[in-house]
Amino acid sequence: MENKSKLVIIVGSVREGRFGPNVASWVAEQAAVHGGFEVDVVDLAEIEIPLALPAASPKFAGDDYPRPAGMAALTSALEGADAFVVVTPEYNHSYPASLKAAIDWHFTQWTAKPVAFVSYGGAAGGRHAVLHLENVLTELHAVTIRDGLSFPNYFTTWQDGRPLDSEAPGYAKTVLDQLAWWSAALRSARNAAPYPA
Repeated sequence: MENKSKLVIIVGSVREGRFGPNVASWVAEQAAVHGGFEVDVVDLAEIEIPLALPAASPKFAGDDYPRPAGMAALTSALEGADAFVVVTPEYNHSYPASLKAAIDWHFTQWTAKPVAFVSYGGAAGGRHAVLHLENVLTELHAVTIRDGLSFPNYFTTWQDGRPLDSEAPGYAKTVLDQLAWWSAALRSARNAAPYPA
């Protein structure tokens, strides 16, 4: 497929012993099978993400926003992306602080780009975390995809780095199809005219 969209899969948890890299790896595999994306996996555990933010907002500071040098790879990946998949656990009915910090250090990098969610957790499968993320990323003018993947009780429903549900790849394809559609549409729109933020 020509003109593939650049998809960044974000591993949101940095907790020791986290399951996120397993989920992200599987999602990257599904995206490769899909064929509509150039895939880059960004693991927040490998990036310097301070919780303390500068006084100025990236919304107003633009390119002069004083990010740490250790965040350059993340900023570059977000800037170059056409679409995102956020892989998140649910901690105390929400998402990790590492993910919130990564989002808050950026602004225009999310604008007019689609975001899909893959969550995992206990009985709710991370859906509480996704509901919070949808609000946050909508505020940053991202377009959140309605369909997503949720893995309840992942500790019993995954084996050898793969979900046991045989229908999971089909669900993933649906999410990736929608993400590819939105990615192409929004990329064309961004190329045609600046987004009126």
